[in-house]
Amino acid sequence: MSDTTKLNKEIKVGNIKMKHRLVILGAGESGVGCALLGKQKGYDVFVSDGGSIKEKYKQELINYGIEFEEGKHTEEKILNAIEVMKSPGISEKNEMVKAIRKKGIEIISEFELAYRFKGNSRIIGITGSNGKSTTTALTYHICKTAELDCALVGNIGYSIAKQIAENPKALYVAEISSFQLDDIKTFKPDVAVLLNITEDHLDRYDYKFENYINSKFKIIQNQTSEDYFIYCDDDEVITKKLEQLTIHTNPLPFSMKHEIKKGGYIKGDQMMLRIQEERVSMSIYDFALKGKHNNYNTMAACIAATTVGIRKEKIRDAVKDFQSLEHRMEFVATVRGVEFINDSKATNVNSTWFALESMNKATVLILGGTDKGNDYALIEDLVKSKVKAIVCLGVDNKKIIAAFKNIVPTIIETNSANECVKTAFKLSEKGDTVLLSPACASFDLFKNYEDRGKQFKEAVKEL
Repeated sequence: MSDTTKLNKEIKVGNIKMKHRLVILGAGESGVGCALLGKQKGYDVFVSDGGSIKEKYKQELINYGIEFEEGKHTEEKILNAIEVMKSPGISEKNEMVKAIRKKGIEIISEFELAYRFKGNSRIIGITGSNGKSTTTALTYHICKTAELDCALVGNIGYSIAKQIAENPKALYVAEISSFQLDDIKTFKPDVAVLLNITEDHLDRYDYKFENYINSKFKIIQNQTSEDYFIYCDDDEVITKKLEQLTIHTNPLPFSMKHEIKKGGYIKGDQMMLRIQEERVSMSIYDFALKGKHNNYNTMAACIAATTVGIRKEKIRDAVKDFQSLEHRMEFVATVRGVEFINDSKATNVNSTWFALESMNKATVLILGGTDKGNDYALIEDLVKSKVKAIVCLGVDNKKIIAAFKNIVPTIIETNSANECVKTAFKLSEKGDTVLLSPACASFDLFKNYEDRGKQFKEAVKEL
């Protein structure tokens, strides 16, 4: 089916004209956003969710007059679709998805649908295994400081499809996960940012790292010579993959290891950006975000800002006063000389590596939760040099204990945020840092990583 046909509100079957039928699997933020946009653009929309639909989303569907079902997938209502928008949380292993694929119905992502109706608006798309939420939020903050007409969308929590339907902007700053890239066809950001690639979500990619790498690189598959590709030149996975590809976009690499002719780099304590005629330099000590990993994030955001014409004075102002995101290396409090940091968003070992790398005080590390096939050897050297004690916060901590019992003298198991914080505080001395950076998902004891972070902060306040 041609892309032009998909844009039509009506299609012709024989001599009968029919509305373009769009079926949406999953009624979360992205699913409901697509339903609203599809309905507004004249599609025949049906939403199907195998679980229960949150009341706020249900009400939106009702208000727009969109047919939906929950707690089931009715095949006859789904398999008559022209195309299906699959929410990013739904795996290819899902039986309904298998049936859709078997029938040959095209599956698209939210970003593919949104791209059709963005008009002349531009998109800065940001992906990576770690740091994409922070980089997206900082890029948006720079754009807002420069008074651009922009919106913060995507994996960071707000549907780009809903934004386009209800309040279109000239620029969308989008966090894009690999799951959201998997089913794109024509989508392309004007500015693509690829921060890093480390092993994550391999259960969704047949446990093949190459499949995950390919998914991340889809962000540039449709780019042209009018677009920009910002990437970390220090990431060996990225640079190795680039050797195998012919790219058609304008590359703007960034590095902390060597000077870059066109892009960005940090030398000593100075960040230098060289993009077109714009030259920007500023001290890394002025960055609101601290730590080596955040220097990379800040560089990427600043380069992205220059590609949309933001002047260096605005970039400097924004980078200095940016407030870090909740649950991402978030300072909570200092209690009797002990600093508490909430990095609950660190749900894999690589994220915890970045957190530990930025620690400059003796650290009591809180680890644990639902293991995603973690290899703790990745953080072994950092734990040896920086961690004085480990507090486990999870139901099953055997793997953590086995990994660090010969490295860290004190490892204590706890099973609630309150008990965990009290234990960590007892193990600390004035001048130490208590770091919640679990390296695991949260579903054994908490609803999600946000719930874990909030309970951690509440427990700190009660000390």
